[in-house]
Amino acid sequence: MRAEIITIGDELLIGQVVDTNSAWISQRLNECGIEVHQITSVHDDRNHIVQALNEAFTRADLIITTGGLGPTKDDITKHVLCEYFRMKLVESPQVKAHIEQLYASRPEVLNRLTATQWQVPQGATILPNRVGSAPLMVFPMRTKTLVSLPGVPYEMEIGITEQVIPYLRQRFPSLGVVEHRTIMVSGIPESSLAILLSDYEASLPKGLHLAYLPKDGTIRLRLSSYGEVPTQTLEEWIDQLQFIVHNYLIVTDDRPLELHVADALNAHKATLATAESCTGGKLASLLTRHSGSSSFFRGTVVAYSNDVKRDVLGIPEYDLQRFGAVSEPVVRWMAEGVRRITHSDYAIATSGIAGPTGGTKEKPVGTVWIGWATPNGTDAACFQLGKLRDQITDRACQKALIGLLERIR
Repeated sequence: MRAEIITIGDELLIGQVVDTNSAWISQRLNECGIEVHQITSVHDDRNHIVQALNEAFTRADLIITTGGLGPTKDDITKHVLCEYFRMKLVESPQVKAHIEQLYASRPEVLNRLTATQWQVPQGATILPNRVGSAPLMVFPMRTKTLVSLPGVPYEMEIGITEQVIPYLRQRFPSLGVVEHRTIMVSGIPESSLAILLSDYEASLPKGLHLAYLPKDGTIRLRLSSYGEVPTQTLEEWIDQLQFIVHNYLIVTDDRPLELHVADALNAHKATLATAESCTGGKLASLLTRHSGSSSFFRGTVVAYSNDVKRDVLGIPEYDLQRFGAVSEPVVRWMAEGVRRITHSDYAIATSGIAGPTGGTKEKPVGTVWIGWATPNGTDAACFQLGKLRDQITDRACQKALIGLLERIR
């Protein structure tokens, strides 16, 4: 089954809001064996929406729209869909009762605009929206289906999970299952990796596809089965892939690196702290954005200036002056200092030139030193991580986590 996603809203096209809905919907549909072939964003404009619908129906079996279902004047999606499918709006007692219950503790919300939310297209299938007032609307045709969802991400996600996917599986029992296996490698250019895997790719059976997904100095290799290859065979091919790239293999699933770090630390009942200069707390943010990080993460010192490096982390003034903040001795001192003051088992330190200014001939923009203090000693490494500030700091965080994993293991 082919699907298209149409996101509706001026805010998407002027860059005020980033469209995260499409990526999330695509992942969920892919898990059901539904391939998303196109994603389109349109204005809150009747003609633009109709044009997008007409084009999508020529290509796709399933169309999912998000946005434009609120009660205000600029939310026109429901009215355009009524016109498109030649339906009229009628009051839904079920939707009305749900909205009245939803806002029972906030009676001021129940006004004449809110009342328009329980007006639904006559002839559409209405699915409950447990957490919002905009109903989930399905327009089933003989061979095609359109689903209209709210643009608010948490409403859309709950609606897709609890209502839309079960509806689609019931209506289309033949929906398959797409399986993915992902591993992550580092330390090899993408082109060199492709050469290394050329014979492997050439021998893949029909129904298996290998994708290269580079990001921040790492490459994810995703092996996908589109329902034509038994799960056992898929596992055999992923095992073979891991064997070929074992010299560069970092992790064997698609979870973020920081979760693998958490697992490794928790398995050893060990703790971690960070001392950050060029990454400015980004590394600590990655480590603490997941629930349960308090079990291993002790804290961080963002030591951006030399006096903080000296007074808080205990770096000798002599080393700061002789070697500079971006140097091996300084990151070693930083890692050891934060490990000491936080009483941690492991520590990571970063110091670099993230640019766009501050580079020199000896230390150009993109130069980053990373230090690791462990129960077995302290070491450091220097990296050249690009020219763009965000690129440099993101890559530095990835290098720091990969290095820590290697040292724990």
